[in-house]
Amino acid sequence: MSDLLTQLPALLGVLVGTLGTILATSLADRARWRRSQSVRWDERRLDAYVDYAHALKESHAVALRLTADHRPGSRSHPIDRGEGLARLAEADARRTIVWENLLLLGDEPTVAAAANWRDAIWQVERLARGIVEAPPDVAEMLTRVNEARDGYYRAARRSLGVRGGSVEQSATLRQALVDRSTATSEAPAN
Repeated sequence: MSDLLTQLPALLGVLVGTLGTILATSLADRARWRRSQSVRWDERRLDAYVDYAHALKESHAVALRLTADHRPGSRSHPIDRGEGLARLAEADARRTIVWENLLLLGDEPTVAAAANWRDAIWQVERLARGIVEAPPDVAEMLTRVNEARDGYYRAARRSLGVRGGSVEQSATLRQALVDRSTATSEAPAN
């Protein structure tokens, strides 16, 4: 019995050490799993954000080509109306599909910004489809699209933790629209 009592502190030390190792390993594995999950979802979120941006840009590009005649000084290459409407329908179908991924994986501010950008592009699409008449200032409509796009990228970058400052383009694009419309209005009539 005295041998057991003399070895008891050593046995307790081994037991405490074993339990400590199990606990530390368990906590480390749990933290590693959480980091792995976080990275995995961030990658999928990034893919959802990029896919949605591509789908919107495709719709917008086709709508711009269909509305080139409504925009003096436009650099968009006009497209045959039938072909353009078909492309617009395909782009709309793709956008609808990737919207679901965005709803599933995006955070609330990014989804709201995406909806705002989509709504601004819908106004251009409505003009392209002939649903509405051209407003007096089409450039203002395009400025709203560019500002909404900036809002989307701002929200997406914040959601993903992307640093590096602003990448906003709307001010530059607004100036380009003004410069083009000024150049067109000053051009001599033929």
